[in-house]
Amino acid sequence: MTAVMDKPVRRPGRWAGPPRPVWDEEPTKVGLAGKGLVLALACFAVLFPLWIVVVTSLSSRKTIDEAGGLVMIPKDITFVAYQELLSGGQVTRAAIVSVLVTLVGTAFSMTVSVLCAYGLSRTGSLGHRWILMMLLATMFFSAGLIPTYLLVQTLGLTDSYLALILPSAISVFNILVLRGFFMGISQELIDSARIDGAGDFRILRQIVMPLSRAVIAVITLFYAVGYWSAWFNASLYLNDQDMMPLQNVMIQLVQKQEAPVGLGQAIKTGQLSGLAVQMAVMVMALLPVAVLSPFVQRHFKKGMLTGAVKG
Repeated sequence: MTAVMDKPVRRPGRWAGPPRPVWDEEPTKVGLAGKGLVLALACFAVLFPLWIVVVTSLSSRKTIDEAGGLVMIPKDITFVAYQELLSGGQVTRAAIVSVLVTLVGTAFSMTVSVLCAYGLSRTGSLGHRWILMMLLATMFFSAGLIPTYLLVQTLGLTDSYLALILPSAISVFNILVLRGFFMGISQELIDSARIDGAGDFRILRQIVMPLSRAVIAVITLFYAVGYWSAWFNASLYLNDQDMMPLQNVMIQLVQKQEAPVGLGQAIKTGQLSGLAVQMAVMVMALLPVAVLSPFVQRHFKKGMLTGAVKG
């Protein structure tokens, strides 16, 4: 009799029983409409500035002058700004520098990070605990800007592309995320490979890395975006204008409020506006990240959450 009385009694449309938490309740129509409105406003706040930048970069000088600056409604679409930017000169050279630094830097950072994370994920490795503590200490304490600059100068890295890679090559946070994911891999699988005669490098290459594609893809994107968007190291360690990456050239264009010398006759004849050039450079700087992000988006939940929680 007691067991029967303890069961919740079904009523029309609901179960009688202990009340559910607020976040467990089904959303009302008003709540769904409110969430949709908030998301729509957030998307509008993000996409509207991008729309203005793209439209302005594709506008002629006449359209920009009529709008008094930034253009919201496309009219007289032209690709003159992109043609002039990609025809050679400072911007083209800066884009090539950014691409090369991003590719080389990302490859170097991922190699070091994966090797370090795998070593730290093996709890019985030599000096595991002390190395981990030293890495964690760098997340809270740093030498500062002046000692870092003096170190780079002493190593002879000023006016060198290595100065754009080595000072910020390693992220301890990324290593910890990789380590947490590696520790979640079955130890029995690794032990069976070791019994079959596989060494650590073979285990890492043929077992650990194929099982960690999600987190490796996410961390690779983090490093690539960091290198592509970096500008501070170049402004600090480079004095040669021809070695500047794309982000620094974009900053110079925005600060000068004019197009750089050597963009051709389009600017001199009035066919091209300096503002259109600035917006075109911004689009070039944003395009790689916007193109690559959707391909890695599906790995974010598995890569970041699993790697962070299992550490």
